[in-house]
Amino acid sequence: MENTQPQTPMFTRQALVRLMVPLIIEQMLLMTVGMADTMMVTTAGEAVVSGVSLVDNINILIINLFSALSTGGAVVVSQYLGRRDVENARFAAKQLLYVNLFVGAVLMAIALLFREHILRLVFGNISQEIMDAALIYFLLTAAAYPFIAIYNAGAALFRSMGNSKVSMFNSLIVNIINITVNAVLIYGFGMGSAGAGIGTLVSRIAAAAIIGVMITRPTHLVYIEKLLHPQFHWPTIKSILGIGIPNGVENGMFQIGKLLVLNLITSFDLGMDLAVKGSAVAANAIANSIAGVVNVPSQGIGLGMITVVGQCMGAGDDRQAASYTRRLLLASYCAMWVMNPLLFFGSPALVPLFKLTPATAALAIQVLRWCAVFNALIWPLSFTTPNALRAAGDAKFTMVVSMLSMWICRIGCSYFFGSAWGLGLGLLGVWLGMFADWVVRALFFTVRFIRGKWKLHQVI
Repeated sequence: MENTQPQTPMFTRQALVRLMVPLIIEQMLLMTVGMADTMMVTTAGEAVVSGVSLVDNINILIINLFSALSTGGAVVVSQYLGRRDVENARFAAKQLLYVNLFVGAVLMAIALLFREHILRLVFGNISQEIMDAALIYFLLTAAAYPFIAIYNAGAALFRSMGNSKVSMFNSLIVNIINITVNAVLIYGFGMGSAGAGIGTLVSRIAAAAIIGVMITRPTHLVYIEKLLHPQFHWPTIKSILGIGIPNGVENGMFQIGKLLVLNLITSFDLGMDLAVKGSAVAANAIANSIAGVVNVPSQGIGLGMITVVGQCMGAGDDRQAASYTRRLLLASYCAMWVMNPLLFFGSPALVPLFKLTPATAALAIQVLRWCAVFNALIWPLSFTTPNALRAAGDAKFTMVVSMLSMWICRIGCSYFFGSAWGLGLGLLGVWLGMFADWVVRALFFTVRFIRGKWKLHQVI
């Protein structure tokens, strides 16, 4: 039953700003790691750009899995903190780190052993030049998976405490290292995809080392002690996985859907005169990089929502949880209304920075302008709102909706709108299928939030 008693606000406006602003900056910095790789290898040609961008789509899938598991841990820790149970919050933090590290090691081993098989399975017939660049980049970035796992766990724990400055400064260091190493190896030694891969690996190792040291310091409210003395507690792990697995399946299937659609996009380039029709793969890669930057403020607000709603639900105050969700959703829309006019009118100036052929640049500009419209209208309802549901423990609902919408709309509509046997709109058709997915997600999540069933779940 909804709590109707007057309550002291759990988060002041100043506290929300202190949480959200570093999160937005952090997400921007993390986005530029992959974007810097794509942008800096443009000097090596479109084949290398395509190879790096294809692998980055797989890496995004892996990173999202770590992020999903970390979200499960963040929800559990946030709810314990909302209940003022610091001891169990610290214990849950340790379990999260173990789970993430184990998953990271397993995924690294699979990727290193079967990377060529994975690339051919996902992307099908791509040119040998693209494959060669992708194999090198995949080898180096897959070695970073365990370090990405550690970073994601640590960053989620600091967010749970409302301390997002730590991960923000960590991300700044990561970017400085990544861009510096990239510049030396790509521009100085002409190493192309290998240089980008090494830069990513070195920066991820540094990120894991820094945040790993900081999360063991007892000066923080939540910290991990006796790190080398494993303590596995299945009930706590089960609570984490109860959020993390549905969220991981949701994120994983979402990225798999993107990879399946990428397979369609690669077919647009086969047998085409690229000088006339452009490279759909390269245009898609650049458009995704630019559009991703525009979404960063809302992504940061969505991450902060997990902390805010999680602590409110842990304290048993679902009324404040709903109120903060509405306020943060409005903030997400405000960010979109500022960023997307810039994207719509600025894309003709931004896309040429990537040194694409005129035909490829025209493709990228076309889809970016469509994206700006749907971002401003739909994106927050589709991607910010479900974070409130997850923070309350309603992760299975968001998983089911996202998976069905992805298969029916994102994949089905992309093939119908984009392929030759459908409307034949090419790359634009693929993006229209993605927008259809957003609309369906937004409808279901909004109805779920209004009806209030998300408040009935128990995490701890």
